[in-house]
Amino acid sequence: MEYFVDERSIVREIWGKADTILFIFAGAAAEFALNKAVDWLYYTGKLPADPLGRLFSTVTYSRKIIFSERDAALRAIDQITAIHRGVETNRGAQIPDWAYRDVLFLLIDLSISSYELLEQPLTLLQKAQTFAVFKRVGTRMQLSGLPATYSEYLNMRREHLQQNLIRSELTIDLYRQYRRHLGAARYQVLKQAQLLVVQPEVRRHLQLNRVPWLRPILWGYKFLKLLKLHAFLRNALLPAAYKAQIKDLDQVYLQS
Repeated sequence: MEYFVDERSIVREIWGKADTILFIFAGAAAEFALNKAVDWLYYTGKLPADPLGRLFSTVTYSRKIIFSERDAALRAIDQITAIHRGVETNRGAQIPDWAYRDVLFLLIDLSISSYELLEQPLTLLQKAQTFAVFKRVGTRMQLSGLPATYSEYLNMRREHLQQNLIRSELTIDLYRQYRRHLGAARYQVLKQAQLLVVQPEVRRHLQLNRVPWLRPILWGYKFLKLLKLHAFLRNALLPAAYKAQIKDLDQVYLQS
């Protein structure tokens, strides 16, 4: 069987661990809120109504693609493209290619930063492999202007962060929704997770607390992993509705 992502790829390890995915999710929540094209996410009303579910669906689709055999992954990518085309038709406008690239770029970035935070530094080759996987997704979506190499991606990523982020009324509203859906305690954990994985430009726009009190907790978390007790702490930080889904993310990697 031919998989979309090679079974030995570091990308499968990154996206096969629920812990890492949670930090990718947290970082994506931050950057989505700042993106100049966030109005597209508000257009259908799904994002403000269920921000956690909407963001989790993005993560879930990514994970599905990474662990699927090639043809199934391509169908999943085509489904994503069709959904967006439908939104464009209803609104009578096109989502700009740079907005699509922004999503791909943040998934590459957060895959690397989240894994390195929780596990260990990645080699340049492993980072390039991560870039290559998501570039293939963008190529299938027929996006224009994709970088040819990891080095070129890094330059474009910096440019996108400088040009495409803005703190707007939608940013404020979306964070209000995060707090309402998570509750006060989990909301603070979300912002701490964001502080540890997002780029400096994102932290600056969001005015995130510069005191990373979650970092020493993560040291203890890693110790609990050695004792196989980390799931208890992890689940204590999750809304009940997502516990089963997060548990399944671990199982996908272990069974693959």
